[in-house]
Amino acid sequence: MSLKFALIGCGRISPNHIAAAIENELEIVGLCDVKQENMEGIISTFNLPTSTPQYTDYKEMIKAEKPDLVAICTESGKHGQMALDCIEEGVNLIIEKPITLSLEEADQIIALAKEKNVKVSACHQNRFNKSIQKIRESVEKERFGRLLYGTAHIRWNRGEDYYTQAPWRGTWEQDGGALMNQCIHNIDLLRWMMGDEITEVVGMTDNLKHGFIEAEDLGIALVRFGNGSYGVIEGTTNIYPKNLEETLYIFGDKGTVKAGGKSVNLIEEWHFADGLDDPDQVKEEYQENPPNVYGFGHKPLYTDVIDAIKNDREPYVTAEDGRRALELVLAIYKSAAEGTSVKLPLTNVSSTDFTGRFK
Repeated sequence: MSLKFALIGCGRISPNHIAAAIENELEIVGLCDVKQENMEGIISTFNLPTSTPQYTDYKEMIKAEKPDLVAICTESGKHGQMALDCIEEGVNLIIEKPITLSLEEADQIIALAKEKNVKVSACHQNRFNKSIQKIRESVEKERFGRLLYGTAHIRWNRGEDYYTQAPWRGTWEQDGGALMNQCIHNIDLLRWMMGDEITEVVGMTDNLKHGFIEAEDLGIALVRFGNGSYGVIEGTTNIYPKNLEETLYIFGDKGTVKAGGKSVNLIEEWHFADGLDDPDQVKEEYQENPPNVYGFGHKPLYTDVIDAIKNDREPYVTAEDGRRALELVLAIYKSAAEGTSVKLPLTNVSSTDFTGRFK
């Protein structure tokens, strides 16, 4: 029997979620958005029945349709409260990145989900890329030997029209800047590959050419991981004239890997001392060519969450994973704002703590 699925927020990323729901044979029982035309656009694009229920109030939709699984795809600043309301009703969740903009809310989501035995997955879909899965397998098999350092580079372009399409973008209350919105996927991957535990972060952020938004368009950070390795993060939306690349490097004393492409969907370097595989064959076998930066990861993420619900297990990408990515971005913000290194773990930090930073 297929699970009942509903979507909250029918904006830019929502087609990926609807496509994944359809490919996984979920029963779409409701759409929710404050704009009628957004819901009608989804119905038209995906040839959904015109009778598909449409709501402007997500609480009303949850009570009326009783979905098994909901995807939250609204402004980032609304994720936390919506998630808590859904979990309270016993609904399983996929939450678009970032899981929230507040560590306190993230902790509440994790605690309430445990209490209600509800599955919550943070939508870091790039973890399911073929390239990333191959790199992760090599990390888990310790093929890199001692991890030395890793780097995440997100060199993208976002012009003024991107922000005028949705005025919440680039605000501290609803979004954050380049690191929180555009770069958090690769920041998640770097932390995941390098051992999750972080002891210290040093960051610098600036708004160099996006005077029409509140938050940063450039962020650079150094990270010290708990296992003694290091990380370098460089993220920007200032690249001329269009998106250039998103790359992830992992360096160990017995291995070097580079993932690149639009959404770290290609393996561009593959060198291991153990000689277990042919680098050219790996590059050929573990590449994908997605049409945009969102990649192909939503479908397998949905497949995994559905299986987690049916078999009462944790999803592959958990709410805790979402919190870890959020914590690292907020640590960079905090370090940049205070002009000092920041020790982890962090609690009770939110994007709104940095309101007025670039005025």
